[in-house]
Amino acid sequence: EEEIIQAWQETVGEFFARHSSPKQLKDGVLYVHVLQPTVHFELDRVWKREVLARLKRRFGSRVVREIRFRIG
Repeated sequence: EEEIIQAWQETVGEFFARHSSPKQLKDGVLYVHVLQPTVHFELDRVWKREVLARLKRRFGSRVVREIRFRIG
């Protein structure tokens, strides 16, 4: 979990890293808090598949199976 948090900026890029942060990895689901609704939409609808693929390549598909973005 700590490694994923540290790798977040590298995985999503500087802009998204400033507006979001991973909070918890539970049962293969990474929960990410997002600051703004527009950024939430971009990450959830546009970039989710790519971000998940990058995390799976780096950490393995058993470690991160899903990402859930939440505003907060």
